[in-house]
Amino acid sequence: MQSLQSSPPCLRPSPLTPLLQNQSKSKSHFHFRPSRSSFRRRASVIVNVSAPKREHDPKKRVVITGMGLVSVFGNEVDEYYNRLLSGESGIGPIDRFDASKFPTRFAGQIRGFNSEGYIDGKNDRRLDDCLRYCIVAGKKALVDADLGGDKLSKIDKERAGVLVGTGMGGLTVFSDGVQALIEKGHRKITPFFIPYAITNMGSALLGIDLGFMGPNYSISTACATSNYCFYAAANHIRRGEADLMVAGGTEAAVIPIGLGGFVACRALSQRNDDPKTASRPWDKGRDGFVMGEGAGVLIMESLEHAMKRGAPIIAEYLGGAVNCDAYHMTDPRADGLGVSSCIQSSLEDAGVSPEEVNYINAHATSTLAGDLAEINAIKKVFKDTSGIKINATKSMIGHCLGAAGGLEAIATVKAINTGWLHPSINQFNPEPSVDFDTVANTKQQHEVNVAISNSFGFGGHNSVVAFSAFKP
Repeated sequence: MQSLQSSPPCLRPSPLTPLLQNQSKSKSHFHFRPSRSSFRRRASVIVNVSAPKREHDPKKRVVITGMGLVSVFGNEVDEYYNRLLSGESGIGPIDRFDASKFPTRFAGQIRGFNSEGYIDGKNDRRLDDCLRYCIVAGKKALVDADLGGDKLSKIDKERAGVLVGTGMGGLTVFSDGVQALIEKGHRKITPFFIPYAITNMGSALLGIDLGFMGPNYSISTACATSNYCFYAAANHIRRGEADLMVAGGTEAAVIPIGLGGFVACRALSQRNDDPKTASRPWDKGRDGFVMGEGAGVLIMESLEHAMKRGAPIIAEYLGGAVNCDAYHMTDPRADGLGVSSCIQSSLEDAGVSPEEVNYINAHATSTLAGDLAEINAIKKVFKDTSGIKINATKSMIGHCLGAAGGLEAIATVKAINTGWLHPSINQFNPEPSVDFDTVANTKQQHEVNVAISNSFGFGGHNSVVAFSAFKP
């Protein structure tokens, strides 16, 4: 059977092509002599469009005031980043179920997860892990933003929203429901099957728990999900529709059907003899990505709102962009065109020039095609790469799918705050075309000016967000 990755894109000439070709031959339509004044007007427009301009309105500037996560390295942001800095791998054999018959038998599986104090016991036993991770990460982010306990009642909850997406949704409850239907009939399907399987329920339950009545939904764009959520949440704030947004991604797909599905796509590494070195972005020996899971959430606020309540401002969200390759279900464009235009658009939205960017948290999944396509795209935008450092969080925690961008955004903000970049581990035999400093195997000190974080997903979904230190 042909792999999804090898399926050719469907490319057909546009029915308008002959018409346009005929029109191009007509001088009356296309050939004219512009006046000198029109040249001057055009030059003026070009200068105005290309000049970067950052947002100055405190109602439209978006700042990060809190971060929360659930990860293979625990549920505390500082512990998570310290273990990334140390170059530790969180990848190991799967023991949640019997994976012995799968060609891939390892993942970034979370162990010992505890939601005590965040979810009541009765609901905790019912919820899919995708929802549990979302609620815990979201509440931890609010505490980090100095909105724990009674302080939450002091904000206008009608202007506070939740936008936490997921690529796969409640996969465990879905799988269990299908199995119950097949083995025992429809009467044995849990009444929570639909509510806990649909992708919007993480945002919904968190909003219900907090009483947040502002914008509340989810976005599902595969592995680009979290960045899409950050971008949309920031735009709600910029448009004046919300003062505060809880945004990010959550995922819990390390179960038999999740593993089996990605095996069927031929997307996963099969380095069962050495799981900790299986995720090796940009290395010649890479053989596929490694599954991970967890949640990563940011508290995003207008600068005006954050200043009024005396919030701890961690960093500033400068801007972002989303687009589509319009090319193939699972393969990226080899020339990186969709990604490069997305990066360029994100910089324009952020009001920064390419020369200001000196750190990229790359998507870098450890796949043969994807790693180099991203590098090609980066080179299209950044002509001088000598001052840019890039790294790959997935080399240590695996690919957390819809939650990947959330966990990587947290790593990006921590790099801005600490001045330390975590390493890209498992760099044994680098691809010669990757002529960047990839922070190979050992952490590096680096004062980040502007950072971008890339996330791309099946379907050709591209997303890029830009952060910097907050400067009043």
